[in-house]
Amino acid sequence: MFVDQVKIYVKAGNGGDGMVAFRREKFVPNGGPAGGDGGRGANVVFEVDEGLRTLVDFRYKRKFKAPHGENGMSKSMHGRGARDLIIKVPPGTVVKDTDTGETLADLVADGQQAIIVKGGRGGRGNKRFATPANPAPELSENGEPGEDRNIQLELKVLADVGLVGFPSVGKSTLLSIVSAARPKIAAYHFTTLVPNLGMVDTGDGRSFVMADLPGLIEGASLGVGLGHQFLRHIERTRVIVHVIDMSGSEGRDPYEDYLAINKELEDYNLRLMERPQIIVANKMDMPGSEEKLEAFKEKVGSEIPIFPISALTKTGLKPLLLSIADRLEDTPEFPLDELLEKEEENTVLYKFQEEAPEFEITRDPDGAFVLSGEKIERLFAMTNFERDASINRFSRQLRAMGVDEELRKRGAEDGDTVRLLDFEFEFQE
Repeated sequence: MFVDQVKIYVKAGNGGDGMVAFRREKFVPNGGPAGGDGGRGANVVFEVDEGLRTLVDFRYKRKFKAPHGENGMSKSMHGRGARDLIIKVPPGTVVKDTDTGETLADLVADGQQAIIVKGGRGGRGNKRFATPANPAPELSENGEPGEDRNIQLELKVLADVGLVGFPSVGKSTLLSIVSAARPKIAAYHFTTLVPNLGMVDTGDGRSFVMADLPGLIEGASLGVGLGHQFLRHIERTRVIVHVIDMSGSEGRDPYEDYLAINKELEDYNLRLMERPQIIVANKMDMPGSEEKLEAFKEKVGSEIPIFPISALTKTGLKPLLLSIADRLEDTPEFPLDELLEKEEENTVLYKFQEEAPEFEITRDPDGAFVLSGEKIERLFAMTNFERDASINRFSRQLRAMGVDEELRKRGAEDGDTVRLLDFEFEFQE
């Protein structure tokens, strides 16, 4: 089964909780606090495995949760950090955030890794909170929650050359002749249901990867036929080889075929038209092909090279392959996303991100005040509500952030309900 697009959920591990503990050893007066910190939660890391060719494994498992960090222990022992969760993906995988549409990673090289969600840091034990004013604090933190995302994985095959054209023009036959690939070949439309890859050796020490993409038809960019499912695979190719049935054996005009396929490529992605094209006039062994080729050349002009071949009789292939190899030497890679264009090595790209407010206050229909915001929710999650010292610290943090003052401005009075996540509090002056 060839699967090239899936949606999954990934969750990084939470940090371990810090501990409240004290030293109680013989002959050690005033032992003091000895609670250790929690360990770091595991990241979720995607790694390229060149042995994979499809995303089919993700059809059967769609939720991935990394392990949590170990909790802190007594005697000032810190919890162990969790080992990262490594998820293998095939080369050519693009990772996108489903909710924001942001491209998170473009994974192409074997062994390449990308951290998709980060694990939470471990909570601090009470030893960290000791001060001269409070040398024996009964105060600790819970671990920070790990990040989570809904993401979409798209597989775009890694090929230097893409064969495009209407169904039954001879793309699969051409690939089977010039490489060791063995795609299905038959005398009916849409024989090819998945992209096929083959390594082509030109005979002069050069080689390249060629992809036979399922046949396009008019309207493919809008979802007609099978071709729209695989148009994404041509985005990585550097040279487009346009295969045309010059004999017109199915009653179509070769020039109209050429215009129709280019229109679908342009409608799908304007940048596809930046790639150099080579036209292959196939089925030249059929009667009437020579006359139609001359008429085709007059309409297309001399800007795009045209190579007459017959995949059936294996004629005209050598000049075609050498020309493709020459074009590849002069054509750079096209980045899939302008934001992911390769920078120089060891260069960090810093982007401006507007700082989110620390908290927001809204009202529910029942009149309760609702607190929300990334920072305040993180503080809440890391507060140990089993200890009064931690609860008092959380109250001080809210007051320092201006939550109390803002609630008063919104009309909050004694006894009013304040909600934060799934918990409720009473507002008190």
